[in-house]
Amino acid sequence: MRRRSIGVCILLSIVTCGIYGLYWFICLTDESNAVAGEQGTSGGMALLLSIVTCGIYYFYWSYKLGEKMDKARTYNNVAPGSLGIVFLLLSIFGLGIITYALAQNEINKYATVL
Repeated sequence: MRRRSIGVCILLSIVTCGIYGLYWFICLTDESNAVAGEQGTSGGMALLLSIVTCGIYYFYWSYKLGEKMDKARTYNNVAPGSLGIVFLLLSIFGLGIITYALAQNEINKYATVL
């Protein structure tokens, strides 16, 4: 797990017309599993499920990503929030890139701790 610059990730996602966003999705999934100490769905499988279900799985993934971030907060003695709901609402309203940025921010906090 490594720290990523959120601005660079967003810029690369825009410049590559979303190709880097797919890679970032996979990395976020794998790293959120590591931060939360879970053996959840791998990043590649989550991407495949999102494609096969025409994006429906993506909403579930967004919610679970927030739940994993809350779990990581609990492990690190930080008060958990309702990130699952926040991430789900952002995704529903088409603001998934903000979900990615917020999740990466949480992962960056704990990348130095682990």
